Amino acid sequence: MSAAPAGGGPTFITRFDTAGAGVRLAVKDLIDMAGVPTTAGCRAVAERAVPATADAACLAGARSAGARIVGRTNLHELALGVTGVNPWYGTPVNPLDPRLVPGGSSSGSAVAVATEEADVAYGSDTGGSVRIPSACCGTAGLKTTWGRVPLDGVWPLSPSFDTVGPMARDVAGLVRGMALLEPGFVVADGAPRRVGRIRVDADPLIDAAVDGALAAAEWDVVDLDVALWHEATAAGGLLLVAEAWATDGDLVERDPDKVGADVIGRLRLGSSLDARALHTAHDVRERWRAELVGIFRAVDVVVTPTLTVFPPPLAGGEELLMARCTLPVNLAGVPALALPVPTEGPLPASIQLVGPDGSEEALLGAGLVLEAAAATL
Repeated sequence: MSAAPAGGGPTFITRFDTAGAGVRLAVKDLIDMAGVPTTAGCRAVAERAVPATADAACLAGARSAGARIVGRTNLHELALGVTGVNPWYGTPVNPLDPRLVPGGSSSGSAVAVATEEADVAYGSDTGGSVRIPSACCGTAGLKTTWGRVPLDGVWPLSPSFDTVGPMARDVAGLVRGMALLEPGFVVADGAPRRVGRIRVDADPLIDAAVDGALAAAEWDVVDLDVALWHEATAAGGLLLVAEAWATDGDLVERDPDKVGADVIGRLRLGSSLDARALHTAHDVRERWRAELVGIFRAVDVVVTPTLTVFPPPLAGGEELLMARCTLPVNLAGVPALALPVPTEGPLPASIQLVGPDGSEEALLGAGLVLEAAAATL
């Protein structure tokens, strides 16, 4: 396998011929499928991969429902990146503008639903990997509560952060995706009683779009003063890469020429962190979780932009590391929904709705209301 060009790459690493009436499902290529090797988008993994002996546990509902798996989607290598740029398989094309990054790490999953090659896609979200590509491609994505969807048979990155969740063109598709992941899932009716808005330094068009969507929904919105937001972002980044080194560092030690330079850099950062830094980060995690518990006593949903910037060009996508409002969510383990909302510019923004543990039913119910309101703008 030789290095691939940065842009114009495939949405899928593997395609399957399917027929029938079932939901068309795209599966990120770090989720095991019986009889198919898992590559994790990485040359070092792919060259040693053998066909999986069993499906990942999270595929059971889709199999029983008769979903048609149309392919295994491309991704940012090892799920450790925000741009979706992959040096081995090429980079899925952003359907909004091919000059822009598709976002990572679940890039192919976002593109597959945006281009209507799948009705639902599965992605993984460790630091934003479902919500970031959804924001970049103008689609919807749900980061599930940590531990809600089983991860047996899913290539790990940072085990105390990793989740699997659905991606789709709209909220109805996410509801369908959750019903595949969790048979019997039913969305909750009704809108949140009170919404807490976290103000971050964002592009004015994005800020205005978030406020406009909330106003159209006619929700009771209050501004929140969140003391630990920036500390939680920093602590989440440190713990994530430390765990990633423990999970994937052997690939760098064994086959450094078969892992992309950006991923190696993040993994080596994880290996360099001392015990004091990690202890401090764990302390921030506990305090942040406690702060969120208090916040969710006062509001039902917390709202931020998903990204504070629009998707950048392929050559400059690393700025998304600083522009994501996703890491604090993963640090706490709570669920979050990313939805496109219209702006005064050529590209949509993305709004992030965050709820307490286990509130996916209510988040998707709120998402249906917000999506309908935003459609009137």
